[in-house]
Amino acid sequence: MTTTQTNPIHSESTMAEVLEALPGARRALFRRYHIGGCSSCGFSPTETLAKLCARNDNLDVNEVMAHLQESHNADQRQLMAPSEVASAVRDNPAARLLDIRSREEWETAHIDGAHRLTQDSLQEIMGHWPKGDLLIICDHTGTGALDAAAYFQGHGFSNVRCLDGGVDAWARDIDPTMKRYRLDSPTTP
Repeated sequence: MTTTQTNPIHSESTMAEVLEALPGARRALFRRYHIGGCSSCGFSPTETLAKLCARNDNLDVNEVMAHLQESHNADQRQLMAPSEVASAVRDNPAARLLDIRSREEWETAHIDGAHRLTQDSLQEIMGHWPKGDLLIICDHTGTGALDAAAYFQGHGFSNVRCLDGGVDAWARDIDPTMKRYRLDSPTTP
């Protein structure tokens, strides 16, 4: 599990820098301040945190930075190392591993015993999976799992964790025979 650290942002950090340092910042800003969830309350990557706070009812920048760091620390506590996940699914029959990647990624490589998130499986999960059982979310590299975890927590799941580093870390640390892949970023003209 990743440890907490001191706040890497300051009032003149751009929102791109904030999101790079604290990947869950958009979720944290929206949850507490309703900032960043739509076009009317959105922000640009070049806007500074101070300017964002000023145009949103003159929010206290230090309070916002503290909230973002606290949210980041909470996110970090949700992460489970691949070895922890392997132990959890081996030792806890009620633990479920939920893979949120695309069908193509799933078909390329997936963890044995994992469930792939689809529209049908989402209905099954919401209607029938016990909300107190351990639910471990995984994606490709760990970047989207925390957003999915927040979704399930918002729907009453109380024991949601995430595979730190995603299936890529699993392939590296647990199953070196698993195929690893890289997703290419879209290029801009």
